[in-house]
Amino acid sequence: MLLLAPLAAHAQPAVGTAALVGLGPQRTERIEAELVPMSQWATPGSTVIVAVRQAIQPGWHTYWRNPGDSGGPTTLDWTLPTGVRAGEIVWPLPERQRLQSLVNYGYSGAVLLPVPIEVPASARPGQVLSLRAQALFMVCSDQMCVPDELPLALDIEVREGAAPLDPAYGAAIQAVLTDAPRPAPIEARIALTDGRLTLSAAGGPLAGADIGRAHFFPFQGGVIDHAADQTATRGDQGLTLTLAPGRGARGGLSGPVAGVLATDAGAWEITAEPGAALAGTTGRAISGEAGEREDPAGGAGATGLLRAAGLALLGGLILNLMPCVFPILAMKAAALSASAHETRVARRDGLLFLAGVLATFLVLAGALLALRAGGQAIGWGFQLQSPAVIAVLGLLMLAVALNLSGVFDIGGSLQGAGRLSHVSGGAGAFLTGVLAVVVAAPCTAPFMAVALGAALVMPWPAALLVFLMLGLGLALPYVVVSLSPGLLRRFPRPGPWMERLRRLLAFPMYGAALWLAWVFARQTGGAALALLFGAGLMLALALWLFGLMQGERTAGRRSWLSGASALIALALATVAGVAAARAPVVEPGEASGETVLASQPWSPEAVQAAQVEGRPVLVNFTADWCVTCKINEGAALSSARVGQVITATNAVYLVGDWTRRDDAIARELERHGRSGVPLYLLYPAGGGEPRILPQLLTEGLVIDSLQEAAR
Repeated sequence: MLLLAPLAAHAQPAVGTAALVGLGPQRTERIEAELVPMSQWATPGSTVIVAVRQAIQPGWHTYWRNPGDSGGPTTLDWTLPTGVRAGEIVWPLPERQRLQSLVNYGYSGAVLLPVPIEVPASARPGQVLSLRAQALFMVCSDQMCVPDELPLALDIEVREGAAPLDPAYGAAIQAVLTDAPRPAPIEARIALTDGRLTLSAAGGPLAGADIGRAHFFPFQGGVIDHAADQTATRGDQGLTLTLAPGRGARGGLSGPVAGVLATDAGAWEITAEPGAALAGTTGRAISGEAGEREDPAGGAGATGLLRAAGLALLGGLILNLMPCVFPILAMKAAALSASAHETRVARRDGLLFLAGVLATFLVLAGALLALRAGGQAIGWGFQLQSPAVIAVLGLLMLAVALNLSGVFDIGGSLQGAGRLSHVSGGAGAFLTGVLAVVVAAPCTAPFMAVALGAALVMPWPAALLVFLMLGLGLALPYVVVSLSPGLLRRFPRPGPWMERLRRLLAFPMYGAALWLAWVFARQTGGAALALLFGAGLMLALALWLFGLMQGERTAGRRSWLSGASALIALALATVAGVAAARAPVVEPGEASGETVLASQPWSPEAVQAAQVEGRPVLVNFTADWCVTCKINEGAALSSARVGQVITATNAVYLVGDWTRRDDAIARELERHGRSGVPLYLLYPAGGGEPRILPQLLTEGLVIDSLQEAAR
């Protein structure tokens, strides 16, 4: 078995060892981690070995330096005394972890990751070296991944003389170092031939070795297909492996390929240069398989996907009842009334509305997944963290409102109420579907957060399916009605009331435009807001002139003056809008006003400090563009009773403002299986993991939860 065997449980370090002091184990519900030493003290001018000890809960795993088809490696951000330097992690040989059609490289159970620490010769005996590291573990199960960030610390004393092994972990760390892959004088070549990679290695410990099994673990992803079988042959001087190329190598090799060659005779780091196979490396066939841990995802993965898809469908249905979608609900109702007695038109518009919703969800999901694959810490609603996007959406809402008010027409028919246009027949229904998703982005419905949180750690085809199910849920009521002649006949026939309804529907859109302007001001500042107002004024003038031009053409009069004036006003609106989007933004925190309850900014340190004091902690992850957040804050987090209970329970109220991008908040959302706000966490007074409160809060729920957490 070419695996790192799970380490046996070790006794905890003896209390009272003066040479070594640390924070001790840091825990989440998925992993326990701490810094542990190999030696009892450090010597001036030497290299001391410490290790990150991971105790991973059953059903979860962490990752090797190349995580394989998904995941991310453990990273350490060190804070060290002057002159002390930390080396790279010495990675033990990983497991192959199969998840449906994917294979990842990582660790389960207990694992030690040794790190060499260089101690300067100037270190004085009796000095205590404070080693601090912020560790980020990507901890995954078959259904989700959570980035757990833990502070690790170890104080080690400097003494003269050779240091004996630490009695708790010294021998185990030494064993990991002994067995870990290391460089060796092995010559290696790799070539792409007939769609297969041929890797040959010869010399050094391979020459004459009795090898029965071999496997290659590349340091870089995309070079090989991690899930494909590897075949191997052995000769007198070494061995040859045949590999399936990954996406990055199918067009040819761009340079050397480095990785670990693992065999039953040992494991070594090699670098294979492009070139023909080496002599003496073929002959007898051997096993190209390595030990592989089957994740329970073969069945559970499918179950997890079905569960996430079902929650997404339910969340999409509930999303129709969220405040930010009310304007579109009214527009959809008006559109149904307009075409209720034209079955063919209603059916066409329903299907095109669905197409617009699904297409927009696909675009948003694709962008979100692509940015996350590139290392960006973002979630649902990520586009609303950009002032430029907010400015464009605000101007778009203003244009829609002016259209509904009759300032200009696209289509010009009374039956256009509820649709943006009648261009190419049902194009307006499609564009209304696009607009529905755009205005729904600030809202997160119940069940939706769990589904999206799971989707963002799934393979991309499964993730896109979850997003499509969310879109289907959003569009489903409209589609069902549009395909049901019996329901359509219950709608009133078109008449003058539709024109009045159209005018009335403009006001929710004006409100949406004003709200987006407020969000823009919170993200940027007064100067940028003034420019945005100028852009809105010029856009309104341009559209009024456009409507005037339409009237002149209908009356048979010349319209070139009003048309040219509309273009000039539109150009001025564009200039002002671009200037607003590019205006200098305020520093984070300056744009946000005070919350109703006395609060402090959220940070992991603030949570930890409050827990050390034995106080309950209520955390509100919010954003100015999140309508659900603002409703909860007004209905449940603003009353005098809640404030009195917070005081009575000695609770701490922390606010994480995600109005503008904040990677620390994004990671914390992911840690709790969420992709966006709102998220409400309540840490009990006795410490431990938080309780996640519902996404829709009531005053009574918050009060009862605080009182329970204080017990």
